[in-house]
Amino acid sequence: MKISNILVSQPDPGNTQSPFSEITAKYGVHIDYFPFFHIEPLTAKEFRAQKVAILDYTAIFFSAKSSIDAFFAVCEAMRVTVPETMKYFCTTENIALYLQKHIVYRKRKIFFGKGTVDSVLDTVGTKHKNEHFLIASTDTTKPDVIKAFTKAGLKFGNAVFSKTVYSDIKEADLSKYQMVVFYSPSDVKSLVQNCPEFKQDGLLFATYGLSTAKALKDNGFSVEVEAPTPEAPSVSKALLLYLEKTGK
Repeated sequence: MKISNILVSQPDPGNTQSPFSEITAKYGVHIDYFPFFHIEPLTAKEFRAQKVAILDYTAIFFSAKSSIDAFFAVCEAMRVTVPETMKYFCTTENIALYLQKHIVYRKRKIFFGKGTVDSVLDTVGTKHKNEHFLIASTDTTKPDVIKAFTKAGLKFGNAVFSKTVYSDIKEADLSKYQMVVFYSPSDVKSLVQNCPEFKQDGLLFATYGLSTAKALKDNGFSVEVEAPTPEAPSVSKALLLYLEKTGK
């Protein structure tokens, strides 16, 4: 089966350089983009149902840019003014820098780790151990985050600020494609929820991340191309190698 059309479950990059441009140039493959889900902030009513008082906390933990946007959107909807004394702890510097979209960036109140919860807790140390932390989450708080904060003996609470909204995949018309690229288990969940009778029937699936591949396999689908690997750190590189090897 010749691969001429691929669907990528991501937003269209627009005028920016796409990582799949080389595939198009080299093999003439047409790439379409269609996000299988997106993240929305909770409404004020939805957030109030959790009975969380944001101003009871002195520090916020973020592990994603979407959580930052959702946190400030909820605060605005609830007319909560975040005090300048609030401290922010983020898993990476990239996420921490994103705070500039909402607040004035001051090093004395913004801290970041090296990609893991434990590395963030290292920045807490003894200097900030008496803060009251609020873990800002999407849909649900990951158990490993709760476990790490508990083990560190910190005073904390957690709250969901955003929710996953699944797209209507029928709009994408999967029958037009020979391959679909999945980036998240939520992409898989969207497919299964939108199309419960869906049959793979020769459609090839490519994935990024072990959890994404596992989600497809757990739902009875086969995966043709997996990334990252030592040879292919990205899906686009994995697809290039696949097309070179198979001649598809």
